[in-house]
Amino acid sequence: MTQVITQANCQRLVLDHQGQRYEYTALWLRERSPDDETRDPYTGQRLIEAAELPLDLAIETAGVADGQLNLSFSDGHHTTFELAILFDEQASDLPRQLWDATGAPHPKADFATALEDDSALLEMLEALHRNGFVIVSGVPADTDGMQPLIDRIGPLRRTNWGGIADVKSVANAYDLTMTQRGLEPHTDNPYRDPIPGYIWLHCLANAAEGGDSTLADGFMAAHLLRQRDPSAYECLTRVTPSFRYCDADTYLESEGPLIELDSRGDPVRVRYSNRTEGIPALPVEELEAYYAARKAFYQLITGEELTLHLKLDQGQMLIIDNYRLLHGRSAFQLAGGVRHMRQGYVDRDSTISRRRVLRHHFATPQAQGEPA
Repeated sequence: MTQVITQANCQRLVLDHQGQRYEYTALWLRERSPDDETRDPYTGQRLIEAAELPLDLAIETAGVADGQLNLSFSDGHHTTFELAILFDEQASDLPRQLWDATGAPHPKADFATALEDDSALLEMLEALHRNGFVIVSGVPADTDGMQPLIDRIGPLRRTNWGGIADVKSVANAYDLTMTQRGLEPHTDNPYRDPIPGYIWLHCLANAAEGGDSTLADGFMAAHLLRQRDPSAYECLTRVTPSFRYCDADTYLESEGPLIELDSRGDPVRVRYSNRTEGIPALPVEELEAYYAARKAFYQLITGEELTLHLKLDQGQMLIIDNYRLLHGRSAFQLAGGVRHMRQGYVDRDSTISRRRVLRHHFATPQAQGEPA
């Protein structure tokens, strides 16, 4: 049951829905009016200029009936909201599940099934959002074997290295990923704008000695740092280093905090790239605080408490949330065999869009086989 508990001719509306309180301003409701006078019925985009609405706009009448909220405003406008849609405005996305090494998930998907079945693709994308990674098996052992599944989600993000690129040891390597050395936990390409959202790592061969992959949940690391060392956490959300990559043909540079917060104050992105980071010549006290905070964060993301170890087999693919997870690898020796990976990027907007469209599709009565 929903009850209006606001007096008429006021600038705020308060609803009580199943014991939960929802509060809205008149302007917020007016500019979101779902009627055809306010929004284009096809695109859903706003037709009125919201900034021209009077700041003293008030709600003159409000009533709830049959799951709908009927409103009239002091500017003479009348509209009706579906309560379920209105409450959904304040609902968050699927919750992310933070994990450590002990409680690490093992989300899996099958390449062929996700390629043909929308429900399986949605399940894969939901797992990727929830856990920050998913392991896909049955990927064709072709150099561009993962491309058909990428095409199901969004365009491949091309960089100065091309589209899907090799990750293997080569002579005169242009990047440390192309050597046999181990790689510390890091996020990819923090020097780009925008930073690639998801890493797709396809294993063609992994017979070399070593070369195991590591994953650490950067959001869990941020959570633990905030609990254990609040001043270090605050420092890493405030101080902004830069990141740079240069070669003969490329000069890329961007900046951002190691722990970036959203409008609610929650971590929305982590950055860590020892190979490319540079901190400005800040005041000495600020630098000392930053170095101590960075060390505390580093100890978390490299410690066994948070580190998940895995080794991809031929035909497996690891998809990683590059805004959340830090990944690395152990050193490897080619005497025991070949280690050959192929890597590509898919941006965040197209991946999230595909997940939300599929979720909306399966949430409709038609998708569930119910009468419309």
